[in-house]
Amino acid sequence: VQLEESGGGLVQTGGSLRLSCAASGLTFSDYAMAWFRQAPGKEREFVGAIVWSGHSRTYSDSVKGRFTISRDNAKNTVYLQMNSLKPEDTAVYSCAASYTMVLPTSGHRYEYWGQGTQVTVSS
Repeated sequence: VQLEESGGGLVQTGGSLRLSCAASGLTFSDYAMAWFRQAPGKEREFVGAIVWSGHSRTYSDSVKGRFTISRDNAKNTVYLQMNSLKPEDTAVYSCAASYTMVLPTSGHRYEYWGQGTQVTVSS
């Protein structure tokens, strides 16, 4: 199983980025997908998750209303659209897959992880 993130980079405060995570080696539509992030010196933080069908999502309070998670099962890809970015959003963003019908928010519930992509928001 491979999860490969892309789309990170440097953006100014208030800007937008769209992250992608391409999955291979698994039946993508069987898995809930999530995004987590980790800033230097901080613990990994849940960002958002989407159920296998795409019909249900959940977000952390820190990104709700600014970030949107979506998926395309035909392309085995999950996305994270990030708008109104703030310096505190700076982190390495990783996608993860969980073989479940629900929406786990704990990283321990996710079996597969990508390597991550750096997002830096300048003030």
